[in-house]
Amino acid sequence: MAASRRPIVIRNRYFVISDLVLTALSAVLAFAIRLEHPLFWAHWPLCFRFMLLAIAVKLPVYYVLGLYRRYWRYASVQDMLIILGATCLSSATLSLLVLLVLMPRGWLPGFPRSVLVIDWLWSLCFVGGTRFALRFLGEFGLLKGSTATASRARRPQRVLIAGAGDAGVMIAKEMRNNPSIGLEPVGYIDDNPAKVGMHIHGLSVLGTRESIPQLVHLLDVAEVLIAMPTAPGQAIREIKEICESVPVACKTIPGMYELLDGTVQVGQIRDVQIEDLLRRDPVDIKADDALYLGDRVVLITGAGGSIGSELCRQVAHRHPRHLVLLGHGEYSIYLIHQELQEQFRGLDLTPVIADVRDDARLRRIFERHRPDVIFHAAAHKHVPLMEQNIEEAVTNNILGTRNVLEVAEQSGAERFVLISSDKAVNPANIMGATKRVAELMVQDVAGRTGRNFVAVRFGNVLGSRGSVVPLFKRQIAAGGPVTVTHPDMERYFMTIPEAVYLVLQAAALGQGGELFVLDMGEPVKIVDLAHDLITLSGLQPGRDIGIKFTGLRPGEKLRERLFLPEEDYEPTLHDRVFVSKGCPSMNGASLQQAVQHVIELAQQGRSTIETLAAVKAIVSEHRSSALADDLSDL
Repeated sequence: MAASRRPIVIRNRYFVISDLVLTALSAVLAFAIRLEHPLFWAHWPLCFRFMLLAIAVKLPVYYVLGLYRRYWRYASVQDMLIILGATCLSSATLSLLVLLVLMPRGWLPGFPRSVLVIDWLWSLCFVGGTRFALRFLGEFGLLKGSTATASRARRPQRVLIAGAGDAGVMIAKEMRNNPSIGLEPVGYIDDNPAKVGMHIHGLSVLGTRESIPQLVHLLDVAEVLIAMPTAPGQAIREIKEICESVPVACKTIPGMYELLDGTVQVGQIRDVQIEDLLRRDPVDIKADDALYLGDRVVLITGAGGSIGSELCRQVAHRHPRHLVLLGHGEYSIYLIHQELQEQFRGLDLTPVIADVRDDARLRRIFERHRPDVIFHAAAHKHVPLMEQNIEEAVTNNILGTRNVLEVAEQSGAERFVLISSDKAVNPANIMGATKRVAELMVQDVAGRTGRNFVAVRFGNVLGSRGSVVPLFKRQIAAGGPVTVTHPDMERYFMTIPEAVYLVLQAAALGQGGELFVLDMGEPVKIVDLAHDLITLSGLQPGRDIGIKFTGLRPGEKLRERLFLPEEDYEPTLHDRVFVSKGCPSMNGASLQQAVQHVIELAQQGRSTIETLAAVKAIVSEHRSSALADDLSDL
């Protein structure tokens, strides 16, 4: 058995020593090349003084520019530019000192000026060469931390990377730089025919997705990694189906909305999830249109909820001066506060436990923090529950929104963003009707004050509390059946990061009073969602897990819509955000009086029919089964 190679450990102090020696050698070589053999020895005293001078000038410049504070094991193009800058600056400093100070004073008589140019070239070769030699050694596993001995206990898994773009290249480089993780990239596949046969960072593009079965058997591939964060769900679905047919394990990295910082790491590799299968076409997120959040005090209501907590994360990335996390549930606020504290250590955070229905409490909070931007995500949203608790839906979604609007207006807030719902369109339930009233109130305040107060409407988000996906997962884990209300029921879906990202972009487009609607793509049948989740769990629908249809519940519709029939809409500067051009059905004093009447009825616990009738007086398109039943009994 061949003797194992002992890893080489390189410290930056060794670079100081090598730079000292090589700087001296560079000066001597410059003189030797410039002067012939007899002349060189005749000028040796001059050469020696220049050598000492070069050491005295160059090494401090290298130190100041950080050449001894970098980890050269992963030297990059940026590091090469730093080396070029350091050698140029040090040689320029040395040249100025020689030409403008030492030679005029007679301290370097007869000094050949071309030596300075030759010395600079040698310095560049030596300083850059030693450091990139370290990178070269690392590529061949000769450095500590990159040797195969780190993973000798187990044979690395051979991985085929689907996607030869930036994400695929980054993940392949990390695998090769860190063999201890036990993953060995064998090549790429890519659907771009122009890339097939090309070599990228030492790995070949071996074919397209149709080549997966052949490559898996030929190269003994243990896993296919989908490294396409901007790919649509259909592409992910097709690759996964090919992998299942082989069969071979299939994993992925998060979508682009989950990679807002642009980085891809091995730790982000995970199993394919339902969110991946529903990705829409990629959205350009290179230009950040949420600059309005920088150095502002931002307050988020419902900060512990699914949408609210993701708002907190994405707002925190945009460097607000102060972020106020307001919510009614103490544990959920505690969790998001702890997460943000760990991830954004320099961010000023304030957790606040409060109910948006408590007007006096809200006023004290706003007086203390004076928020510039408010995202109002606090709301009751579970349709069947709200049908049974109409007073709660009214007081939380209408009274709570009115309270936050009023204190935001009175405290001088610059922006207010209401998180609305597609259930506000032709609402068949009290939850949707209350959200529609909230939209009207926002538009009314914006029209009256000229403030930048807007509403953003979108559909279901995957994985949110009370949504269908967690329910299906629990039912699958219990052995089924998975309960679907109707075989034709369909909904719009987005991932939570995707929805929140577009909310931030929509808010940036607002001038005041707009009702923005997010492009949700095509609606998805709930039964298809159930099939996908069962398949992702490694089971087969109908054989391993049954699907049971239970019928529509009170307040549910087969299909949701994003616009009212009378609403017109226009595109905005962002191709995934639209703005409704419909006129509010009620505004001004009449709206305020009608809203007050609804709130009073709910607070007094008046009959369901009275409260629903009062809501319908504001939202004429509201169609409630409970109201219809009550009216039929009269």
